[in-house]
Amino acid sequence: MKGAEHSSAFSALAPAKAKIILLGPSGPHLAGWINQGRSLNLEHVSPALLVQQEISRRTPTGQQAAAAITRGSAVPDQLHLALLRKWFWARKPDAGFLLEGFPATLLQALVFDEWLEARGENLTAGLALDPLSADPVITYYRTQGLLRGDLTAAA
Repeated sequence: MKGAEHSSAFSALAPAKAKIILLGPSGPHLAGWINQGRSLNLEHVSPALLVQQEISRRTPTGQQAAAAITRGSAVPDQLHLALLRKWFWARKPDAGFLLEGFPATLLQALVFDEWLEARGENLTAGLALDPLSADPVITYYRTQGLLRGDLTAAA
């Protein structure tokens, strides 16, 4: 989809209070979806940006993340979960969002579902670069009927 076609399809999928997750690797291919989400006043949230903010602020969480990155390791699940938990519980329950790069693991998906359930919220949809992927997170959301379309449509 291009231009107005993409915009109208995304608008139909994402009303202002939609809760959408973008599954798969982050990158420039997400720009179209992120811009569409912003045009609909959906908050764009990225664990990578949250980690960078914590590192810049030199918080204890940021220092742990920076140490992992310096060692050449991935930022641990526990740190991503802590940062996303902080964001999730601080936001207004009825506010829509476009969540990029989270959940990235099946553990994160299960924890995220618990948070949503605790607040009586539901995801609107999950969008994936490769909706037929065997990735456990994509499979999980596919089996729940939340996988809609694919991210390549934004190009």
